[in-house]
Amino acid sequence: MFNHRFDQNVNNVVVLHWFLLSFNGGAINAGGFLATGKFVSHVTGFATLFGVGIERQEVDAAFGILSVPLFFLAGAFLAGLLIDGPISRGQKPHFDWVMGLSAACLFISAGGGELLHFGVFGSIGLKENYVLLVLLCLASGLQNAAITSSSGRSIRTTHLTGLTTDLGLGLARILAYNLKKQLLAVEIRANYLRAGSIVSFVVGSAVGAWIFANLGYRGFILSALISTYAAWHGRNAKVSSHVLSPP
Repeated sequence: MFNHRFDQNVNNVVVLHWFLLSFNGGAINAGGFLATGKFVSHVTGFATLFGVGIERQEVDAAFGILSVPLFFLAGAFLAGLLIDGPISRGQKPHFDWVMGLSAACLFISAGGGELLHFGVFGSIGLKENYVLLVLLCLASGLQNAAITSSSGRSIRTTHLTGLTTDLGLGLARILAYNLKKQLLAVEIRANYLRAGSIVSFVVGSAVGAWIFANLGYRGFILSALISTYAAWHGRNAKVSSHVLSPP
């Protein structure tokens, strides 16, 4: 799951694992939106909400919402310490720790929500659901950094903007450039994986929306289990050489 890149021939199991994490990203985002009224797996929305809050002269709320994506950053930073840090020292990366922490955040989100620590499911007040937003952003940052690092920075699983841009450029390269046979095969494979990740995220959003609409906070258990499964697979990355050169 954590040892391959677009420019390598990978088996179908690895591809399905990548798509599973994209599915998970979509489900987390759907759950976050239905629970809090805010998208949680990308930073853009929080920056926009900050601008809207400033325009409305709601300064405290604006800076409160702007602080939330810092935890996405913190998740990515922590993942870097546990993954790229050991790689730079010639040691084995801790993908299992990173995905285990992501799973823990999601289990806490489910349990805390059921105990009403985050308010009623679907409430949009920042005060009530701030901790939940922090947990979901942290979980998303951890997951996204893990797969980004392991795939040679060619896969994102928690948002689609970069993948969609890469897919558009990749299609242009196939149609407009006279690529050699080997390079053409690599580009076609990459575009297949990009498109599959996008579709998986969309399907995860749809399935997640249905689950959260029926189960409320308990819906985060599904995402937590997927992250736990990824953590279990991350153990293999600790006992084999990583494909990335030190940063």
